[in-house]
Amino acid sequence: MKKYLFILLCSLIFLPYAFADEVVFRAQAPGKVIAGRPFQLTYTINQRARDLQAPDFNGFEYLAGPYTSQSSSTSFVNGRRTSSFSLTYTFTLMGTDPGDFTIGPASITSDGNKYTSNCVRITVLPPDEEPQPAGQSGQSASNRSAGSSSSSAQSGARGGDIFVRAIATKTNVYEQEALQLSYRLYVAGVDFAQMGNTIRLPECTGFMKQELELGERQFELEHYNGRNYQAVTLVSYLLYPQHAGDIKIDAAQFEAILREQTHRQSRSIFDDFFGTYENVSRMLNAPALTIHVKSLPANKPAGYSGGVGQFTLTPSISTTDIQANEAVTLKLDIQGSGNMKLLKTPAVDWPEGFEPYDPKVTTNYKTSASGYSGTKTIEYLAIPRAAGQYTIPSVQFSYFDIPSGQYKTLSTPEYTLNVRRAPGQTGNEDANAQTYTQVNKENIKELGSDIRYITTVEPNTKNADAPHTCLTPKRVLLIDLILLILSLVIYFLYRKFRQENADITKVRYRRANKVAQKRLKTAQQLLNGDSQPFYAEIEKAAFSYLSDRLSIPTADLTKDNISDLLRQKEVSEELIQQVNNVLSTAEFARYAPTTGAEKQALYDATANIINQLENQKI
Repeated sequence: MKKYLFILLCSLIFLPYAFADEVVFRAQAPGKVIAGRPFQLTYTINQRARDLQAPDFNGFEYLAGPYTSQSSSTSFVNGRRTSSFSLTYTFTLMGTDPGDFTIGPASITSDGNKYTSNCVRITVLPPDEEPQPAGQSGQSASNRSAGSSSSSAQSGARGGDIFVRAIATKTNVYEQEALQLSYRLYVAGVDFAQMGNTIRLPECTGFMKQELELGERQFELEHYNGRNYQAVTLVSYLLYPQHAGDIKIDAAQFEAILREQTHRQSRSIFDDFFGTYENVSRMLNAPALTIHVKSLPANKPAGYSGGVGQFTLTPSISTTDIQANEAVTLKLDIQGSGNMKLLKTPAVDWPEGFEPYDPKVTTNYKTSASGYSGTKTIEYLAIPRAAGQYTIPSVQFSYFDIPSGQYKTLSTPEYTLNVRRAPGQTGNEDANAQTYTQVNKENIKELGSDIRYITTVEPNTKNADAPHTCLTPKRVLLIDLILLILSLVIYFLYRKFRQENADITKVRYRRANKVAQKRLKTAQQLLNGDSQPFYAEIEKAAFSYLSDRLSIPTADLTKDNISDLLRQKEVSEELIQQVNNVLSTAEFARYAPTTGAEKQALYDATANIINQLENQKI
């Protein structure tokens, strides 16, 4: 009992310390300031403290401080008391020269312990340049940065300016090379209220477009063409050019709402004191841009994946010593940045006698100015059916490397597998031609009608000597003959059924239209719903139908080899063009807003090309 009382007493003594707030000592300052303009640097701690040791303010002029202020609060929620305390030291500084500067950590003492704050990084922007004479505005096209354009709207205030820039991270790219297009608002010397409802954005024809999530929009200082503005990004896209040549991005238009002071006659003394304001609409135009797209070199490697960017390949295998009928997994991790969503899955040439399964693909992407970056993991699973030593050939992954401007090929090593004999296998089995069929077995069930009771009633022997005319020898022979013929018919039908279904290619060929019509029916139900599931279903319908009819795995299908295979089947160029249009439209529309009429048109076009291909012998 004494032991338990001692533990309870210690717990009560140290309990307040266990739940005490963690001491936080933090420095805060604006990330960007303008040279010659004062700003404030604050140090805040959530406990009572003393002896603040400020760092050297190298690169800044010390004007005043530190000014000390403190605040505390107490609240009761559901009978629980919560309190907080804050002690703040404020310095007033001023940047002298433009550049990037770092203010080192400060230190302070609280309850006998010394705490250190974080560093603060500040960018000092140049001051505004003197206004240029008329005809030499800082917004002239000659002074604008490459890859961007803007249109300004002068406000009623003197020297006020507001405009939108169209900014492209690159204007010279390769096919499928990602670039970021942003529309950025700049405000200086005007009372900006909000953005209006009128927004006209370009279609970006010739690009595959993906809108980027910007999160909470916040203004920040930016020095542009000799002047400092409050700037914020309105909308941003990732663009992937789909063909070579000069592709024009049309102009965009935005509506801004400004608050401007009116000069009408005042109606009261308060109007003279406070002034009168009204909201005024301004239309801002972001001019068109031209992107110069270079075609990819013609010498594409045999295993080209369609990738454009920078990638690495990390292979691994689950085991190299296994037993027959056990699974082996080959794993490929493709890391990098570029058009990762469009990468084809590399093919694995499994040895004869292996039963492969469809690969499992998992992705972990994030968006950046260079496209999607992250990892694409592909897991290939196969089961060896016979003992022996096998070699898994090297897997090739080729892509176009943007920095070098050349194709690069990454390869996995060759893996040698030692497959041991499974229990029950004999040594006379052909290791390269065995086929095993797995059959689901049911448990044996006991049926009540399996056993008949023996009757104890004596049979009726009346008229036992009368002739039996029901089953004469001739009738028995006829019944046997009919049963024999019926058995032969059933046997040959079953054999034909097995032969037809053993050829997977023919099975897929026959079921192509049925599967495609089923997906089209699902797409029809999604016509009035969300666009992305509808276009995904249309794309699956077209690709699965072409995969089954052309006997090519879906993962290996591209628009180029689809066109080549259809030409080999003597399909007309007009129909081939219709197929390419449907595939391109479904692919692009998944990432762009569309109307119901466009969805209906794509559905009709897909159904039309499937019907036309059904009438041709391909």
